[in-house]
Formats: sequence, structure tokens, C-alpha cells
Amino acid sequence: MNPKKTILGHPTALFTLFATEMWERFNYYGMRALLMIYLTGNLATGGFGMDEDAALIIYGIFTSLVYVTPILGGILADKLLGQRKTIYIGALTMAIGQVLLAYSAIISGHNMEFKESIFYIGLGILIFGNGFFKPNISTMVGELYEANDARRDGAFTIFYMGINIGAMLGPFISGWLAENDSFGRWEYGFLAAAMAMIVGFLWFFFSRSALGTVGMPPKYKGKIDKLTAKDNMEVFTYVIAIVLAIVATVYMGKIISPSARNIMVYSILILGALYLLQSIVRNTRGKTEWSRVGVIMVLVVFNVVFWSGYEQAGGLFNLFARDSLDRNLGSWTIPTTWFQMVPAISVVLFAPVFSILWVRLDRIKLNPNTPVKFAWGIVLLSLGFVVMGYANDLTKGGTTLINPMWLVLVFVIHTWGELCLSPIGLSMVTKLSPHKIVSTMMGVWMGSFAAGNFVASQMKAIANSLENSLGREVPVYWFIAVETAIAGGILFLISPWLKKMMKGLK
Repeated sequence: MNPKKTILGHPTALFTLFATEMWERFNYYGMRALLMIYLTGNLATGGFGMDEDAALIIYGIFTSLVYVTPILGGILADKLLGQRKTIYIGALTMAIGQVLLAYSAIISGHNMEFKESIFYIGLGILIFGNGFFKPNISTMVGELYEANDARRDGAFTIFYMGINIGAMLGPFISGWLAENDSFGRWEYGFLAAAMAMIVGFLWFFFSRSALGTVGMPPKYKGKIDKLTAKDNMEVFTYVIAIVLAIVATVYMGKIISPSARNIMVYSILILGALYLLQSIVRNTRGKTEWSRVGVIMVLVVFNVVFWSGYEQAGGLFNLFARDSLDRNLGSWTIPTTWFQMVPAISVVLFAPVFSILWVRLDRIKLNPNTPVKFAWGIVLLSLGFVVMGYANDLTKGGTTLINPMWLVLVFVIHTWGELCLSPIGLSMVTKLSPHKIVSTMMGVWMGSFAAGNFVASQMKAIANSLENSLGREVPVYWFIAVETAIAGGILFLISPWLKKMMKGLK
């Protein structure tokens, strides 16, 4: 990388990664916006006709697992492949997964078993593709800067804008192609997501010279800046292996008992956790490194709390938009999926404001440390759920349609919380992690998103369980508002201790 080549004061490589991530997020969020309404859609229109509770379970498992596999992708990048090859593998794999989802939409409901098999294969391939891609592109952003470079948090905020431009375009285009009254079909939405991922792959490949030696396999140790023909063959070998492994797993799942499946899943999770633990222990040296790793692990817990609320966006909020908002503008009805664009649009609008805010506060020595920023993020999340709880009350049990701006306001407040927490978290992991396991720790960080997404899918069930235990109504949105407010308060209290544990890093 040539440090003299900059755009807006940042290395040109940042914008290579920015655009690649933008197209990948188009791919993911375009598909995610469709998932719930595709699963609950009528068989006659190509959907699955599931009830909402069953669809929420599938949605929760999928959005959890897309953050578990980054642990594997991070380990492989650190130990064997390097970030660049894992990104190639992830991009190609995800494009294949989206094509299979499109194919599942074409298959008639009369052949339901085959339709479901193709659908689950597509989801599985997407899950593993995301695992190879997601942690490593974020790690490469961190490698462009020194640990205490004042531009670092700003760079991750710019990068986060790329994420959210993609997250805005995905629901807009994929949702429109799927829901349009004249020609909309589910497969068109999934194919648009596949094309976005292919564009992202091509962009990354043809602009790779800006990266220099960043992201190359460990065996090269910064000596060369281009992958060899053997490396490229290895990329395609991994892609084929992943596809075949997922196909085999789905069909094996049909012939083994549920108890055997559970044993296999728990065994994999336990072995994975043990491997991560020994990897961290073996590569962390001295009190300073251990103290900083401790900060990451504490903030992992609070990250789970945040995303367990925030990720209601694609689940309960998506159903709320479909069923409880007055979406009619004259003779035109706003597509349900378009509300999924609001968080992304909000990030694009407010990310520059927050980026400038952190820099200016730093100049006058008032820039909050990372734990305090996290605490503000969780408190803002709680405030959003206060608004959501009130809006839900206005629907009078779902019998009254309300103004869509209520949901828009909730998304905006949650975005402010996200900007205090998510890009800061990415930056925090790259600067606090021991150098040898940066991608592994990024995988652990993504694992906290997995836990948050899974808990998000269970929030309605948790509220119902409390309702049965207490013998009184426990509205899910008010429940989330209270528990996140408590978590934010606790984090404010312990933030001075966490700041000391960061050992001089901000």
C-alpha cells in the first residue's frame, strides 16, 4: 500500500474495502428484508406459507449463524489463508447461495420437500460465505492504520457508511423486484442480491493493487502483493468444498434422528469454543494484552444485549410494518421491505456527523472512551423501544393502523445508538487484540452478534414466559426497553474500570 495515495485524508485502500463491503451488504440485507415475508408468503405466490412463530425461529437461527461462522473464517485467515483469499471465497460462495434461494422460489409448492432442501442449502451456503467474508474485510480496514491513529475511528465510520449504503440499496431494489404488483417475484429479489455480490467480488479483484500487501496469506509475510495461480485455485477449491459440504449436511439431516443432530451441533459448538479459548491463551502475552482482551470480552456481553434489541428490525418490526402501519399513499402501497432501508439511510445521513463529532471532541479532549460510547448506544436503544412500546399501544392490539413515521422514528433513534456502538466496536477489536489473533478476535466479536440475533428471535417467547409466570401482561417492546436501560446504566458505572484495563488505548 502506498500511504501517499489518499482520499479525504484516508488511504485509497479504505475505499476499495468500502465499495466491496457495500455490495456485499446489498447482497445480505436485500435477502434479509425478504426472508420473513418470503417464509410467511402464500404458496401460490412462491412463498412457504409458514406461520409467524415458525418463520421467526428460522429467521433467528439464520441471523445467528451468519455471525458464528466468522469465527471459522477469522481463524483460517489468521493461520492459513490470509484475509484476501477468505474474502474471495466468501463472495463467490454467497453469490451461489443467493442463486439457490432464487431457485427455491421457482419450485412449486407441490414439490415441497425439494423446495425446502434447496432453500436450506442456499441458506447454509450464505451462512458459510458470510463467515469467510465478514470478519476479514473489517480486519483489513484496521490494518491500514496504527493503533493510536486519530483517523482510525473515523475510518471505521466511513467504512460503516459503505455497509449502510449497501443495506439501503438491497431492500430497495430486491424488495421492489419481489413485491412489485405488476411483475414482482421472489426469485427476482434474490437474483438481484446475487448480482450485487458478483459486482463486489469483481470490484475487490480489479482494485486489489491499492491494498499493497495488506491481507495477503501469512506465508508471504508482506513480501509480495499478488496472489499466485496456486492461491487462486485454492479459492475455487474451497468454494466447491463448501457447497458440497452444505449439500451433504442438508441431506444427512433428513436421515439422522433429531437427538443425533442435537449432539452433533452441541459437540461442534463445544469444540469450537475450546479451540477459541486455547487460541487466545496461546497467543496472548503479558498483563497488558490480557487486560485488553478482558475489555473485549466484557463488551462482548453488552454487544449481545444491544443486538438482541436492535435486530428486531428484520423480525418483529418487519411484521409490525406489514400488519400495523398505514402504508397507503393514494392508490400506491409502500412495500413492507422498504422500511428496512430506514436504518441504512439514517446511518448514511448521520455517520458523517458522528465521525466529525468524535474528531472534534478528541481535539478538545472530551471524546468519550469506548465503554462510554457503548453505554450511550444501549441507552439510545432503550429510548427507541420506549417509543416503539407507545406506538404499539396506539394500534389497540393490532386493530388500528398507525402513521408509518412512528416506526421511522424508532429506526432513527436506534441508528444513533448503533453509531455509538457498532463502528466503535469494530475499531476497538482491531486495536485491543493481540496482533497474531486479530481476525480470531474479530470472529469472537461477530459471535456476539450471533448470540444477540438468537436472543432477539426469542424475545417474544421470553416476554410471554414472564407473562405466564407473573400472571400479568408483559408487552415485549416495553420489556426490551426496561432490560436495555438497566444494561446501559451498568455499563456507565463500570466504564472507568474498563478504561483503565485498556492500558492507554482509547
